[in-house]
Order: sequence, then structure tokens, then C-alpha cells
Amino acid sequence: MFALVDCNNFYPSCERLFRPELRNRPLVVLSNNDGCVIARSDEAKMLGIVMGTPAYMNNAHFKKNKVVVFSSNYTLYGDMSDRVMKTLSSFVPRLEIYSIDEAFLDMGDMVYADLGDLGLRIRHSVMQDIGIPVTVGIAATKTLAKMANRHAKKAHRSAGVFYAANAHLLDEMLRATKVEDIWGIGKQYGTLLRSKGFDTAFDVLKVPEEWMRTNLTVVGQRLWNELKGIPAIESEYEQPGKKNICTSRSFGKLTADRTIIEEALANHAAGCAEKLRRQQSVCSSIHVFLKTNVHRVEHRQYMPSITLQCENATNYTGEIIAYALKALDIIYRQGFLFMKCGVIVSGLAADNVLQKNLFDHKDRSQGKKALAALDKINKSMGEGTVRMAVQRFEKRYALRADHLSNRYTTHIDEILNVQL
Repeated sequence: MFALVDCNNFYPSCERLFRPELRNRPLVVLSNNDGCVIARSDEAKMLGIVMGTPAYMNNAHFKKNKVVVFSSNYTLYGDMSDRVMKTLSSFVPRLEIYSIDEAFLDMGDMVYADLGDLGLRIRHSVMQDIGIPVTVGIAATKTLAKMANRHAKKAHRSAGVFYAANAHLLDEMLRATKVEDIWGIGKQYGTLLRSKGFDTAFDVLKVPEEWMRTNLTVVGQRLWNELKGIPAIESEYEQPGKKNICTSRSFGKLTADRTIIEEALANHAAGCAEKLRRQQSVCSSIHVFLKTNVHRVEHRQYMPSITLQCENATNYTGEIIAYALKALDIIYRQGFLFMKCGVIVSGLAADNVLQKNLFDHKDRSQGKKALAALDKINKSMGEGTVRMAVQRFEKRYALRADHLSNRYTTHIDEILNVQL
């Protein structure tokens, strides 16, 4: 048995947690650079605000309906997600984090537990301990648990939990789920199934397995088995190391200032290096790219990129920054307004099986200790507390965030103030 626990309107819920006066008010969260709507409260959805709509197109609508607007605060959202996941992990022996606001709980070994009651306790505990409302769906497979979670939101909203405990409840859920709403089906396959007369998840059970495999590939066959209660999707309880790491951001405004681009690339490179050390990896190549804004047709366009091979595979911040700035020397051209830059490190390998260059005689032991100390300080005191000089402190490249809330849980100078 699996449970899929999903935080309700996660980004708006995080913002409301520290601003309780915003409850029951329409609220939206915008993407990087305050571009598009990426999260909405239920009240905002009722106003017809569409996901992905550019914010400037909705400004009059926001003002007329007193919609509260927030810039993305990923520092806050990430920390609140971590707290939710730690609470969920206390209920089950194994947990798979699916996204920032979703997790699968493996209940296969809990044969004597009342799973419906457990779902209610999970929901109550997360709300009581963290303050974030969640919905719980419980069923025999991950696909059915995902479906149960959606059914709980649609048909059992007050309880916030749906447990497909018997054939009657399972049929209720399957008949209420349209084919395009089945996890993994999507619009294209949904249209194909509907054209063959299969409208709901219950109808899909009648589809021959061979037809599913032929027309929806092996993925469709797995989903077909999952709908029948046969687990066919593997779980990843430990997230695998990344095969490449990308750090990139759009600038707060278009810029031709090379010093701003250097500052941004240095910070992006430092971010890649820190992520490499976190997963105990090194990289053997570094890719750097610049982009102008293709939507500004009146501007000259230039989108260069280059990949440099490292003399020695590395996760040292200084070395990766040096490669990134060397790449900038090669590809930068004057006379262009750049919108974005980024660094991608690839050719990753474990740092404990590093193949050294025969001609490299540099002693790296002291540098390794220094970087370990740097990471420890930044983890406890805040990101970027200690940095390379070339990274600077101004963040002149920073994204536009005119509606940014405080980082209440991670920065001491931004904690919530309570007046008695």
C-alpha cells in the first residue's frame, strides 16, 4: 500500500502561514523576475486567474479583486518543504520525495495499521506541527494513490483523506477519474483513449494489455498494471546523484555590463561547486552560455555557448569559477543586451574514485579542508556568508522581486516579530 501526501496550494500556504490575515483572500505567487503566475490560492482560482499567465496582463484584475501578489520565495518554500517531509517520515519506514510538495509513503509493511486512521493522523500532525494543510490518498499502487489524492480533493474535501480500502471505494474513484487525469496519461494519450471509447479510469481496465503496450508503449502497460493494483513503478527512496548540474538565472534587467555578467557567472559557478560537494562528486567539463531576449525583435541577438574541459576533475569553487570566467572571455561580445547566463557542470564522477592528471602535482588537501569549512559556515550562517571575492556582495544581477516576503525560518534578521 502507498499513500500520496500532497500539500494544498503549497506556495500560497507557506505565505499565509506567517500572514494569517491573508486567509480566505485571493493570493498568487509569481515566477522568477515576477513574470508569470505559478501558484494560486483557491480564491484566486475562483476569480479565473490562469496558471502561466504573465503578471502584467492581470494587473488590473489583481487590483480590482484585491488579489495579494507575492514573488517566489524559494528559500522559504524549500525550508517548509523540508519540515513537512521530516514530519511525514516519522509515520512510515520508507518515504520517497516526489516533488517539493509531494511524497509517497510506503505502507507495505504496516499490515496491522488502520491506514484510514493513519491518513487522518498524518493530516492532523502536519497541520498541527508545521501549519501546512495536506491531502492524503491511500491505495494499492502509486498510480492509484495519486488518483486517490486527487479524488480526496474533489469528492472528500472536508476529510482531506481518501483510502481505497475495498472494491466499492476503488470503483467510485476509478469511475470519477477521467482518462486524461490518470497519472502519466496526459492529453495526447487521453485523446487516443477517448477516441476508442474509453472515458474513465474504470474503462481503461477493459483495455487489452497488449493494446496498451502497442499504443501507449511500455509506460502505458505499467499504468494498466498499476490500475489493476499490481505495483509496476519502482520507488527511489534515496535520490540518485545528478548526471549534470545547471545553475542559471535571468538578470533583473537586460544588461551589456560585463562586470555584472562576471559577477553572475562567478556566483552560478560557485553554486555548481557547492552542489557537487554536497553529492560528493567532481566534474570534468564546464559549459557556459549567454542569452539575449529573443522576444525583443528590435534588439540584436547573440546566444553563444562554450564547453571547456577541466585539466583535472574538480569540485573546487575557485577552479570552477576560473573556468567559467575564462569561457566568458572567449564568448563575450560587446554591443548586445543579455537577458540570462548560466553554468552547467557535467562529466560527473564520485570524488573518491578521482583519476588524477599525471602532471598535476598540486597539493589539494588544504583546499579540501578550507572548502569543507566554507560549506559548514554557509550552512549554519546562511548561503553566501563566506564567498570568493569575485562573487561580490551586491548581487547586481539579482532577479526582480518586488513582492518578496521574508525568509522567516532561515534568516535571523527576517524572523516574525510578535507584539504583545
